[in-house]
Amino acid sequence: MAITVLETATDAAVNTVNGKVVINGTSPAHANGHASAAFTEARLAKPPSAHLLQYDLVPLLEREKKQFDQYLQIDLAHLVMLVEQGIVTRDVGRALLPALVDIRKGGATGMNIDPSKGSLLLQIEAALAAILGEEVAGRLHTGRSRIDQGATARRLFKRDVLLKVLGAIATLEETLIKVAKSNPDTLIPTYTHLQHAQPGHFAHYLLGYADRLHDDFQRCSDAFARANKSPLGCVGLSGTSWPIDRQRTRELLGFDDIVINSRLAREAYYAAEIAHSLSFVMATLNDLATDLHIWSSIEFGFIQLDDGYCSTSSIFPQKKNPVALEVIKYAAGPAVNWGGSALAAFRGEGSGDQAVRKVPELDTAFDKTLAMLDLAGGIVSTLTVNSERVQKTLHDSWCTTSNLADELVRKNGLSFRQAHHVVARLVRICEVHGISRAAVTPMVLSQAAVETLGQPVDGWTAEQLSASLDPVAFVQTRTSEGSVGPDERAKLVAAAEQRVKSDRTWLKQKADQIALAKSKLDGAIASIVEA
Repeated sequence: MAITVLETATDAAVNTVNGKVVINGTSPAHANGHASAAFTEARLAKPPSAHLLQYDLVPLLEREKKQFDQYLQIDLAHLVMLVEQGIVTRDVGRALLPALVDIRKGGATGMNIDPSKGSLLLQIEAALAAILGEEVAGRLHTGRSRIDQGATARRLFKRDVLLKVLGAIATLEETLIKVAKSNPDTLIPTYTHLQHAQPGHFAHYLLGYADRLHDDFQRCSDAFARANKSPLGCVGLSGTSWPIDRQRTRELLGFDDIVINSRLAREAYYAAEIAHSLSFVMATLNDLATDLHIWSSIEFGFIQLDDGYCSTSSIFPQKKNPVALEVIKYAAGPAVNWGGSALAAFRGEGSGDQAVRKVPELDTAFDKTLAMLDLAGGIVSTLTVNSERVQKTLHDSWCTTSNLADELVRKNGLSFRQAHHVVARLVRICEVHGISRAAVTPMVLSQAAVETLGQPVDGWTAEQLSASLDPVAFVQTRTSEGSVGPDERAKLVAAAEQRVKSDRTWLKQKADQIALAKSKLDGAIASIVEA
């Protein structure tokens, strides 16, 4: 960004000549008849110390530089409103708007940032003063403060990145649904306490994570609703006497609403809520990665990760390490504290200035969550299920015994608790005597009943007993809503597809709303500059 000091003339009027801003009167750097004071010089006897620069202003500017575009977006919207409200003249607007547009195009790297000048708002103001003089540049700050300017920039920035996270959640939902549909016949055992529970289905398992991600999407979109409110115009804490139009700047910046109470301009609990919401996303990813990590072990051998998501060992030639899953689990550890750290930073302030109510760890939270959602999608879309290994495990498993208990209730009129006792003893007898599930007989079942109920159970054939313990038959007979049965799985797929479609529609509406706001802002700028 080239900054040019323009020629001087005779009075303090602002004009444009051949599309360039010209200030008549003193030079821009001396628009008041003397050199402009630095921001702190009017009140403080000393400039910022080296320590203050190193530990406060420089880190602050590094954070704010990430929000550079948002700061300029706010400047432009605020200035348009000031001109439309007659708070500053159109001549001033025609001088400032092109300069702001030029600074925005140049980006943060195009500015000569001097930490001693203070925050990004003051850096931009100084750059404008170098072009136009403080007499003109200083008018941009009419009817606002650093409090509402900075708070608005932070909300815009978090809103934009949160939309990216929401899009990444929807993408992973779609991946899970796609892989689920491509595995229509893949049974797996399910677990409680890492022990076999019942036969399950790989598609049903993946759809469960799609549902959890939809919950995460809703949590994040709820947080978005509270983040997407404009604090611009709250000014200090008590509002302003200038006839500003807060709804106009809200419209030009694409916010859904305004922060209505001026005391809450800097309120940042929405940011803590975002941090908590991202922690939930990471918890979902951690659970998925942990399951897959266990299932990929030699002892389980249910799945294999694509080689592109694995590494090997420098000493153990046989090793294929699923390191991509470890990356997700490692990233999920610190995520537990994201929300708590934000709330801890707010303690002790009450409803005061809230000067430290910033959540810088959100930058890390956003980056990690986006990266891990992307990584999880790559892992899931390329993994393979070792069907033979899973079938052998299910063949030797007693995970169908809850179905046998149900059949005892139906066939023999037992209570479920009585049936539970009989089947539990059946398993114990078979383990003690080395009887496999496939070899169990009605005689063994009857013995279990005698030992627990004091009487046998009659009317069972070997075929009926075998069918009641068959994993494939188990899955086929599950008919309750949301169950693992084929009809219910099909409904779960359809419901998941509809939910992610709704998520995509919501995202498009928000993207369109923000795009429309930018178009309105561009149009408003043009109408002032070109008038």
